[in-house]
Amino acid sequence: MSIGIHIPEYTEDCELVASESLASDPAFWLAHVLLTMGDPGEPAEPYGVDASAYDAMVDRLGDPEQPWPVLRVRFDGGHTVHAVYANWEDQNNVEFFVRHPAWGRLGHLGQCGADEAGPGLSWTELLTLATSTQEGGEGLTDPSERLLLLLPMLGDADMPGEAYDTVARALSHCGIRAEAAGGLAAMLLGEQDLAGRPRWTSAGDNPIAVCPSPYSPRRVPLALGITPDQSQALATALGSRVHEVADYPASVAGRPVSDP
Repeated sequence: MSIGIHIPEYTEDCELVASESLASDPAFWLAHVLLTMGDPGEPAEPYGVDASAYDAMVDRLGDPEQPWPVLRVRFDGGHTVHAVYANWEDQNNVEFFVRHPAWGRLGHLGQCGADEAGPGLSWTELLTLATSTQEGGEGLTDPSERLLLLLPMLGDADMPGEAYDTVARALSHCGIRAEAAGGLAAMLLGEQDLAGRPRWTSAGDNPIAVCPSPYSPRRVPLALGITPDQSQALATALGSRVHEVADYPASVAGRPVSDP
C-alpha cells in the first residue's frame, strides 16, 4: 500500500506518495537518469532493461492523474533531501530540495524538466549524501541508489576523473547491464573537460558553499534565512572538506565493502 507524504512547506496543491519501492526496479533507474540528464528516447535494451517495462515506468513517473512520486534521502542532523516527480497536465519536472523540520522553509537544490534549474550539489556533497549516517527508516538507504537519485543535481569543475567509474559501478549495482554502465556514465557526466563547470566556494560568513552558475538556486546559501547554528549544522552534514573517492565505502560504487 502506498503511503502518503505531507510536506508542510511544499505549497503545490497535489497528493504526494512515498515511492522508494521503485528503487528495486532497474527500469526506474534508467528512466530517472535519462529523464533528468539524458535522452528518454534512448533504447532501453542495451542497458539490460526491457523496453515495455521502461516505457511503463516513464509513463508512471510522468502521469498527472496519479499521486506525485517522492523519494527521500535522510542524512546527518535530521535533514532530508526530497526528489519529487511534479506532474502537471502541461509540464513535468523533477524537483529536489532539502528539508529540516525546525526550519519552516525548504532549501531548493534545483529541478530538471520543463523548468531547468541547477546545479544543486558539488561532487563532495553528492558523495557525502550518498554515504551519510542514517537516522530513521524512511527513504533510500543504499549508497548507490542515493547517489543515482541525486546525480541530476551534480555540477562541479573539481570533479575527479574517478567519478566516471564511481557512477558506472553505481549504475551496475542498480541493475544496469555492466557492459553498458560505463558508456551511460560517460553520457550522463559529459566529457572530461570540466573547464566550463562551476566551482563551489563559501560566501562570506555563511559556511554553506555557493555556486556561481546563473541558473543555480545555490547562487545564495542553501535554505537562506535559517539561523547561523542551523547553517553550520547543514554545512557540516553536507561535508565540510573535499574528500577523495577513496575516502568513501566501496558500497557507494556498488561493491561490497570487503572487496579489494
